[in-house]
Amino acid sequence: MISFPNVKINLGLNVISRRKDNYHNIETIFFPVPKLTDILDVVASDKFSFKQTGIHVDASPKDNLCVKAYELLHDRYKLPPAAIHLHKIIPTGAGLGGGSSDASFMLLSLNRIFDLKIPVEQLKEYAALLGSDCAFFIENTPAKASGRGEILEPVQVNINGLYLLLVKPDIHISTKEAYDNIVPQIPEFDISETVKLPVAEWKNRLHNDFEKSIFPLHPTIAAIKDRMYAHGALYSSMSGSGASVFGLFDEKPDIPFGNMWRFCDKL
Repeated sequence: MISFPNVKINLGLNVISRRKDNYHNIETIFFPVPKLTDILDVVASDKFSFKQTGIHVDASPKDNLCVKAYELLHDRYKLPPAAIHLHKIIPTGAGLGGGSSDASFMLLSLNRIFDLKIPVEQLKEYAALLGSDCAFFIENTPAKASGRGEILEPVQVNINGLYLLLVKPDIHISTKEAYDNIVPQIPEFDISETVKLPVAEWKNRLHNDFEKSIFPLHPTIAAIKDRMYAHGALYSSMSGSGASVFGLFDEKPDIPFGNMWRFCDKL
């Protein structure tokens, strides 16, 4: 079974408080981008195997979230062996949720291949065990996320028809690095109400709190955001904990970013 795990962008990201379990309470709007995907092929087999091609991932197979997703369901449902082939296209360390998407699509694939009949809400609970934003990709529709990112509420966001430009420099931001210097705070504006406004009004109301700590350490990322605004972006922000930056445009942008990875398409 072939599926196409897609990325998400974060429309605003507020880090509100530190939790007793050493995680943080956040609130953000997850928005799926279906045209930028990895490729995941999963089939029943006589023995378990995992192969990863495409973009190099500096991790052992046993640490891959697809393998962890298989093990999670295998422990609970005694799954038969499966052969897994993950072709990576989504850059890592980009704040786009590529690994989380792979994990959730793996759960969905196994549920179908082996006819496990696991309901959506249970799949979300399993996904949340694999990563804070994994649960979002089970239904894969715009949602306000809170808690660690696993508490989801449907939200209406009207950015269809705009052009999305994503740019990632050759910088990898780990989640630990992103959170090390964060200062939790209560946001000034309600994130759910802000995304109901015209996109051009988001700039001074919709913020990614990680920019405050990441931009001084990596001015190249800040410069990408500035360049997007200089070339007519209605709204621009770092996605997640970085290092990618996205811009939303009325017309297809043509902005030079040298050899940096980029993706541009109409939403």
